[in-house]
Amino acid sequence: MHVLQSKEPTMALMFSRLARNFARNGYYPTDELTLERTLQALLPATSGRMRILDPCSGEGVALAEVAHRLERDRTEAYAVEYDKERADHSKTLLDRVLQGDLMDTMISRQSFGLLWLNPPYGDLVADHSGASQYQGSGRKRLEKAFYQRSLPLLQYGGVMVFIVPHYVLDDELSGWLTNHFTGLRICAAVDRTFKQVVIFGIRVRRQDLARPREVAAMREHLRAIGSGEQAADLLPATWPWEQYAVLPIANDLEHFYRITLEPEQFSEEVLRLRGLWPDFTLHFGQTGAQPRAPVKALSRWHLALALAAGAITGVVTSRSGRVLVLKGDTYKDKVPKTEFTEDEDGNVFETRILTDRFVPRIRAWDMTPGSPYLGCALTISSDATTPAAHETTSNTAARSQDASFELGRVMLTHSVQSLL
Repeated sequence: MHVLQSKEPTMALMFSRLARNFARNGYYPTDELTLERTLQALLPATSGRMRILDPCSGEGVALAEVAHRLERDRTEAYAVEYDKERADHSKTLLDRVLQGDLMDTMISRQSFGLLWLNPPYGDLVADHSGASQYQGSGRKRLEKAFYQRSLPLLQYGGVMVFIVPHYVLDDELSGWLTNHFTGLRICAAVDRTFKQVVIFGIRVRRQDLARPREVAAMREHLRAIGSGEQAADLLPATWPWEQYAVLPIANDLEHFYRITLEPEQFSEEVLRLRGLWPDFTLHFGQTGAQPRAPVKALSRWHLALALAAGAITGVVTSRSGRVLVLKGDTYKDKVPKTEFTEDEDGNVFETRILTDRFVPRIRAWDMTPGSPYLGCALTISSDATTPAAHETTSNTAARSQDASFELGRVMLTHSVQSLL
């Protein structure tokens, strides 16, 4: 859908009809006049791309309007929405949308220049997924839980637009806002159905806050509005104060995904990533580099080490024409040692010592044509418990005389295969 962007200070909303279509089942989008007047307070960055987030996007209309206000061609709009139908619609308006619970997502911290936060309203019940993550001593509310989860995602110097009912502003939430943001401004929404207020602020570090007296005054002002002692001024039709500039992207967004996946979402991810098929040519159909021969002939000591380490494996032909299939291996064994000591009283103590020892072992399969030991398996090992090579050969040779298959015909059995 291509939409012309308005350059006028007051702008008509582009997706208002879409928003009304979703105003059911207990979900009501921000009213048009409030949204239109709120957008006037935002100013795009002078240069560079911007990245914005709505962790409770609904049908995606509000954030889509923000993106167009900030110049859509250089604004990346990200969102999270729990309801599947609304999330699917958000995907048609925004760049990336996660369908799921915000508490079940992994999103990089300090990655967004604007946080548009219009969370669900209500008390936080014990079985809600955010209840275990909630940190606070005041009344547990959904608005507070979503605020705590979303705040770390906003970069320092970034702009927050917080839309909540005024009665949520208790002493605790008012303290959070004044400790995390500067340039705070609170206005009443145009539609008073849900008694909403719109709070603007710029995230700062604690040491960069204004003077303590000013912070305390703003905290008391927010608390008074929350308790009903004072009434917030209505959002002006034309924004008369300094606008809130959205910062450009400061770092890459490394993480933006849902931790757990539903079967349908898992299927979508498999189709999107395509598994290992894009890398098929990297692993198959390629001619590997041939190993180079050593500069100098290996000594028997080097040859034994290479065989034991498995560096030399496969078919080996000796100068005499003998053909062996070799496979080297090394395993760790323990050598027991028992010592007896006697003390002054005549008591005898037995001490058992187990010393680790690495034992190389080489398996060979005689494949020499016409050999009387054709098909016999040989073992070459430094383990004292392993019979010597010639003993193994004589035993296997004796067994080969009663072989159940014709000599000269190679047969692969399970026992031989396990030796290789």
